[in-house]
Amino acid sequence: MIRTACLSIVAGILVHCGSPRVSAQLDYEQDPIHYSTATATDPVARLADRIRAGEAKLTWDAKHGYLPAMMKELNVPLSSQVLVFSKTSLQISRITPRTPRAIYFNDDVYLGWVQHGEVVEISAADPVLGGTFYTLAQKETEQPEIKRETAHCLQCHGSTHTRRTPGHMVRSVYSDAGGLPVYRLGTHLNDDTSPFEERWGGWYVTGTHGRQRHMGNTILPKDSESEELDYESGANRKTLEGLVNTTPYQSAHSDIVALMVLQHQTTMHNILTAANHSGQLTARDSEIMNKALERPEDFESESTARRYASAAEKVVQGLLFCGEYRLTDPIAGTSGFSEEFAARGPFDSQGRSLRQFDLQTRLFRYPCSFLIHTDSFKSLPPGVLKIVWRRLDEILSGQDESPKFAHLSSDDRRAIREILLETVEGTPWSISQAVLSNR
Repeated sequence: MIRTACLSIVAGILVHCGSPRVSAQLDYEQDPIHYSTATATDPVARLADRIRAGEAKLTWDAKHGYLPAMMKELNVPLSSQVLVFSKTSLQISRITPRTPRAIYFNDDVYLGWVQHGEVVEISAADPVLGGTFYTLAQKETEQPEIKRETAHCLQCHGSTHTRRTPGHMVRSVYSDAGGLPVYRLGTHLNDDTSPFEERWGGWYVTGTHGRQRHMGNTILPKDSESEELDYESGANRKTLEGLVNTTPYQSAHSDIVALMVLQHQTTMHNILTAANHSGQLTARDSEIMNKALERPEDFESESTARRYASAAEKVVQGLLFCGEYRLTDPIAGTSGFSEEFAARGPFDSQGRSLRQFDLQTRLFRYPCSFLIHTDSFKSLPPGVLKIVWRRLDEILSGQDESPKFAHLSSDDRRAIREILLETVEGTPWSISQAVLSNR
């Protein structure tokens, strides 16, 4: 029996639910965040409210239960499907290299499905709370109920791997023939900076990537060492034929580009959550100190300014793909995810978008995260957000040419600035657009 379930966008951490940590020790359980008792406002929470109110109805599917209905209601594309075969979910008894777990996602929502699973695993990126976790029983009923999970999921999803805030991660492991991670060989947390050869162990991967090699599509023979992993057998697989029977799934793909986007956005959401929580706590502490010292309400001490600036700088570096691993060969997916993702925009007057891919030397053509368009970015506390915009202005205008931003050419900076001016509502730069366009 499954005690509880949470969506583990993980390969390499076996989710174990022990005793919940003392919430008083956690920043995200303190005032003013109160993670576990606060009302979530993410798309899944809103859908749950609509179902309870009779405004939405989930249709049961004989093959996949409530998964297709959830994907339709939450606008999660089928092309986003990726398959993970390592035993890294609470439904571990049903996950093997023969029966991998399927994950589907959009900018804010993740859905997990396993063959004959007891629940659909659901999570979201709440604009203020961070990662929120839910389950939906795979049993046909008149009014299915989406249930929120807190303490158990946070054993892994509120750890150092997620910047000590509720979030998600993509993990790479050495997997044995049964799907068990071989922990003695280590694991890798995947993000934009990860070397290609450390990515996607325990995952299936469809797509081409030239001479670059990854850990996907392979298992480690019993009692083997990491050097014995057969990278060649898993490389440049356009199909999963001969590796796994994909007939039970909604798609035959585990798209390489979808995996690259997944590892970017999980990391970026964690950065945004950490900055949001840090900003809220900084504002709380500033208010307390200002009252105690009888200072004006809007007084900002040097300590407060430093805390805001520290959080903001991490956001800026994440948005601009600082330290991104440079591709040496072109990448191409198989599921149509690349085309579908890029078509969503928004576009500027020249037809440019932050969703357009490069896939030759880097992930995106214009290296600024598309998550700048989401509520998670817009909901950053004012003390953090104003510094983020100021820093973006300094970098994209060429005032800041420090080494960490050297990967941005002058054309990159100009294009990103112009795209943001036209596609981000309320950017503080818009008042000087005429001046900026002449720089």
